[in-house]
Amino acid sequence: MRPPTLTELRQGVLAVCVLHDLDLVPADEGVLLTGSPEVWVSWTECRRALAGHDPRTAAGRYRLTDWLLTRRWCADTGRSRVESSLRPVGLPVDHALHPGLDWVRERVLGGALDLGLGAVGLDPDEPDRVVLLPATVVDALGIDHDLAWTEAQERLERLGALAVERCLRDPRGVLRPFGDCDAVTLLGARSLRTALAAEYGGLGAAVVPMRTRGWTRLALIDPAFGPSAAAATAAEDRGFDRPLLMTADELTVVAEGGRPAEIVLLDAVADTSWVKDVLYR
Repeated sequence: MRPPTLTELRQGVLAVCVLHDLDLVPADEGVLLTGSPEVWVSWTECRRALAGHDPRTAAGRYRLTDWLLTRRWCADTGRSRVESSLRPVGLPVDHALHPGLDWVRERVLGGALDLGLGAVGLDPDEPDRVVLLPATVVDALGIDHDLAWTEAQERLERLGALAVERCLRDPRGVLRPFGDCDAVTLLGARSLRTALAAEYGGLGAAVVPMRTRGWTRLALIDPAFGPSAAAATAAEDRGFDRPLLMTADELTVVAEGGRPAEIVLLDAVADTSWVKDVLYR
């Protein structure tokens, strides 16, 4: 996939200016976000924000808008307030909002989940929303990545331990957001994975089709629910489109296959179900 040209980048940036009322001035080397203080964003950083997407498409404009607004909000908020508002964020490795590899502070073993930094209270319209902080934004504020992530990770482990207690008490095993961490982010807590895996003999399972909800007692839900719910959820709010398996240290998406949309009762009846490959007698 070829990188976007300067003309295409300009078109994408101007679309952001018009559609989201963001004051900016394109220049030869980048974009100037006007205001107090002014913020300079190079075209190289804009290309990193797009992560291969065409800036003229809806997906490209969405990523570019998110990136530029975050730079503006962080400059308006200031380093001290952003630093005190840092939060852990987890995203599937192929998620539409994933800011790129330089955002990743930890990849959970199993290759399904990436963890990085976000901050709450930046978006003036949605102050409770956790906004992703790309590495360039953290660098621009002068925040130490390692120190910030250590504190965010400790917070995640505390919230994960509290969230799993509530999840295990729920009759359906529903995993809900806790604190400022959504359901996908909570899966990054080793404390949560350890408790869920121990509950089911060392290997836990979950369906988390959206960032706001997950289910850990799969015997109580339809096998087709996870993929269907993920497909019906907007890309930015989506979780995992396949069920998850977890141990204390690993989180992995189950391999594709099976027939989740078919009713198992369609299998042929067998008098000796323990011999034939059917689920019901």
